[in-house]
Amino acid sequence: MQDSGIKIVKTIDDMHQEATRLGLAGKTIALVPTMGFLHEGHLALIREAQRHGDTVVVSIFVNPTQFGPTEDFKAYPRDFNRDLYLARSAKADVIFAPSHETMYDNDHETFVQLKGLPDFLCGPSRPGHFRGVTTVVTKLFNIVKPQVALFGEKDYQQLAIIRRLTRDLSFDIRIIGVPTVREPDGLAMSSRNAYLSQEERLSALSLYQGLQIAKRMVTEGEITEANRIKEEVSRYITSHPYTKIDYVALCNPSTLKNINRVKEETLIALAVWVGTTRLIDNIVLKPR
Repeated sequence: MQDSGIKIVKTIDDMHQEATRLGLAGKTIALVPTMGFLHEGHLALIREAQRHGDTVVVSIFVNPTQFGPTEDFKAYPRDFNRDLYLARSAKADVIFAPSHETMYDNDHETFVQLKGLPDFLCGPSRPGHFRGVTTVVTKLFNIVKPQVALFGEKDYQQLAIIRRLTRDLSFDIRIIGVPTVREPDGLAMSSRNAYLSQEERLSALSLYQGLQIAKRMVTEGEITEANRIKEEVSRYITSHPYTKIDYVALCNPSTLKNINRVKEETLIALAVWVGTTRLIDNIVLKPR
């Protein structure tokens, strides 16, 4: 289906045909996987994708296999018409918007799972989450047949896992990470920000502000002890109402293993409940 210059594809067979047609025409495909409810962070991915592929395919699919039984699958925000408008405004070429039934048959029993990287950061709090992510991304890679795929650095662990997945399964796909897009006040853009009340939104700023405290401790104060940095960041965040720390971690950017001292580039990542909404954020610390 064509909609004012953007093609909407809803079945796997049709997407296979479109990918084959583009391949025969010598076109490269850049894939931007999303769960919809697009925001400026997604649009930055779409615009960056235009630099790396002839045709930009945006997938819109709220993937049920990456939600736990107590998580917000049914409540996750959805607005396809809005997504269509925004994707068109960012000059995406194709939207792949399959149904749940299209992506997962009733007797679906195959999953893709890594054994190391999902054990860190968000993994312990969200068992099974990354198995769902790697399974749906593998399916999207096989359906859309991209040469390039783009993911946001806000979901740093997801990006690291997909890079490892791509390497380990020998996908001939280049994975590009795109820097986190933030609101003017620093809050990382996320579809889940829509859940926040006005008061919670103010408290949510403590995540980015806490990361900036860590950055100053390392670059200005030359403090390198990981535990001291984590304690200071946690103390600051929990001084704000509605906040509850899931984790604050300093780790190796490649392996995600915890480090004791900041001697080289180090990822500081955190997950915080603000009211009933779980938010994540991260930056890379660079010691002097």
